[in-house]
Amino acid sequence: MKKIVYALMATVTGLVLLFSYRTSLVPESASALAETSSTGVTSGANAAPGGATVTPSPSASGSAASGSSGSSGSSGSSGSSGSTAQTSSSGLTDGTYTGQTASTRFGPVQVQITVSGGAITDVQVPQYPSENGRDQQINSRALPILVKETVQAQSAQVDMVSGATYTSTGYRTSLQSALDRARA
Repeated sequence: MKKIVYALMATVTGLVLLFSYRTSLVPESASALAETSSTGVTSGANAAPGGATVTPSPSASGSAASGSSGSSGSSGSSGSSGSTAQTSSSGLTDGTYTGQTASTRFGPVQVQITVSGGAITDVQVPQYPSENGRDQQINSRALPILVKETVQAQSAQVDMVSGATYTSTGYRTSLQSALDRARA
């Protein structure tokens, strides 16, 4: 009798664990995206590993802990660096382009790309969740991977980083926005 009870309890526990485990997450919807005005070109003073940089901005403060970000409806800025802009066969115009800020569950994510010779040569991440130690730990590992894959892929078709689903989704959304601006 005791063995039957244990077997039944183990089966029920296994089923509960099986059905409660989330194997995939639904990406943030397009309506969750918000555009904010750019805070300017990033500097290397607040560099994170792998070339991702942080530019403190008023809209990012406190947003990771609360799960929302304060954003305005103005459009993000994009500009080109240098006096001449060239469009290559890839369709990208040389310059520096900042994607719109993507709001995620843990805070905003924004990507800035530099295009030279029609190819993405540099990627910066001026905004990303970094309000607490866990956010810093996750993003210090995830952002360098995303940046490296972006330069290799030359597109927004980069793999998501395991354990950084929200940051990866926001990164890809903002990156696509920057690429769209580089093609305009």
